[in-house]
Amino acid sequence: MVHHREFFRQFRSQFETTGAIAPSSRFLAKAITGPLLQKQREAGEKPLRVLEVGPGTGAFTRFIVRQLRPQDQFDLVEINENFANVLESSFETDPHWNAVSSQSQLHRSPLQDFECDAPYDVIISGLPLNNFSPDLVASIFEQYWRLLKPTGSLSYFEYMYIRSAKKKLSVKAERERLHRLDEIIAPFLKSQRFKRSWVFMNVPPAWVQHLTAPAEILAPSPTQETES
Repeated sequence: MVHHREFFRQFRSQFETTGAIAPSSRFLAKAITGPLLQKQREAGEKPLRVLEVGPGTGAFTRFIVRQLRPQDQFDLVEINENFANVLESSFETDPHWNAVSSQSQLHRSPLQDFECDAPYDVIISGLPLNNFSPDLVASIFEQYWRLLKPTGSLSYFEYMYIRSAKKKLSVKAERERLHRLDEIIAPFLKSQRFKRSWVFMNVPPAWVQHLTAPAEILAPSPTQETES
């Protein structure tokens, strides 16, 4: 209930960066974390690096922490200080979260400012891309590819048919913004999507888009880990 109260409080005050109108369901969480389980099966004993972007109050994180193996590394990037405080508290008080706290690190920063010392096998994103400007979405995808291994997977969700519906109902400036979002995102979906999950048991129903990294990406430059 603490998580739900904080979610709705932030939704009222910061809709642009919160995006969701209700906490994500367990069905959506299961769908978006599916590639992590597949990567673990493929990796065997090899450690995986996992990044969650925009975890909010932890609807997806609750599934991730239960799936992590002792050898895996987990990073979270959250720009909202209130959400970050909720996540930090969960790592301290929740037994499942606390069990993996030594292999997890919370970074309080925008994704664009986040640096890492090695690319990731799996990126799970809760960012509300449909709320952002086209330039911001382009920079976010650029950062996704910079942080992802060539064999890695990116999973993010969007509410079904929201962009197409808003194009019909919105004013001209908003229609143009949504059209530019399509121009940015559609080529990635066409060339790199390996799966789309349909999740009807969510408010609203959602798609989960699963993508692989482009053939050529800019690998992250080595840096020191950011302190929480």
